[in-house]
Amino acid sequence: MTGILLSNPKNMNAGPIDRIQENLLARAERRLLNRLCASMPRWVMPDILTAIGMFGAFVIFSGYILSNLGDGWLWMSIAGYFIHWFGDSMDGSLARYRKIERPRYGYFLDHSCDGFATTLVVVGIGLSRYVQLEVALVALAGYLLLSIHAFLLVRVLGEMKLSYAYAGPTELRVLLIGLTLAMIAAGSQPVLLGMLTWFDLVVGGIGALLIVFFVIQTWRTAKRLAIEEPPRWT
Repeated sequence: MTGILLSNPKNMNAGPIDRIQENLLARAERRLLNRLCASMPRWVMPDILTAIGMFGAFVIFSGYILSNLGDGWLWMSIAGYFIHWFGDSMDGSLARYRKIERPRYGYFLDHSCDGFATTLVVVGIGLSRYVQLEVALVALAGYLLLSIHAFLLVRVLGEMKLSYAYAGPTELRVLLIGLTLAMIAAGSQPVLLGMLTWFDLVVGGIGALLIVFFVIQTWRTAKRLAIEEPPRWT
């Protein structure tokens, strides 16, 4: 959250966390979220929206699992992405809009739910008949590595990086919705080695790209910190 004050200097840097958000849809999404916040009933609280987001993640997971019975169940996953976006994007936005932020509680709960939701989504894809679980887990590993990098930046730089290569969670959802629509259209026929589908190649490629981003960002951050904290000779 913008301007979160870290109240425990033993564990984190004192001062505000700078949110670095450079994804392509950020401005348009912010305008939409502000309108939704203004029209939200008073009884709707951020924790309710967090729960809605998690419900959306379970809907996505269930749709992918049930797609083993037929492609039509993938529409359930697509609906789940919209539910998840609404809850996940609105909880923090509403708290900031109403000025009722709980910085440590919100940070902890939001990122804990994000990790669990991402695991549900990616494992669900891996348990469908379109992508092998091993391939999906490569993508999950890449996502979690970048998440770890973002959390480390909060500790060492006081920055919260919310996007990489102009893509953030919303762009990733759009990509996954497009991928799911392609699953409905193309089916799950293997195209490589008699076992890999086009979707294996796409999901595996995304996972590999995320891991490359992690390596590059880790090197850049380490180089920056090495300059800011040169070795001390005694």
